[in-house]
Amino acid sequence: MRQAASQPTVDGTAGDSAGGVTPDDIRALLRDSGWLTVNADDLSDEDDLYAAGLTSHGSVNLMLALEERFDIEFPEQLLRRRTFESIKAIREAVAGILDGTAVS
Repeated sequence: MRQAASQPTVDGTAGDSAGGVTPDDIRALLRDSGWLTVNADDLSDEDDLYAAGLTSHGSVNLMLALEERFDIEFPEQLLRRRTFESIKAIREAVAGILDGTAVS
């Protein structure tokens, strides 16, 4: 189940943020979207979002919400099921896009 939220570091950033995106940023999008059949706040970073009710249609909507929220565009090589399979995978993908190191 869900791990404790990160605490701000001395510089005011979240300690577990990657490229400026935190697990709670992603949870908020999932929670507010209604794309899951479970409460996003109850999921760990590694839980399978597809097992939690995310559909292929929901993953497309999630991608669009992430692109709008973080002002990014997912490259074609990241348009795969595994990119959206967990909060951790999404966070790593978004962070990679933001810092220019996105890999498939």
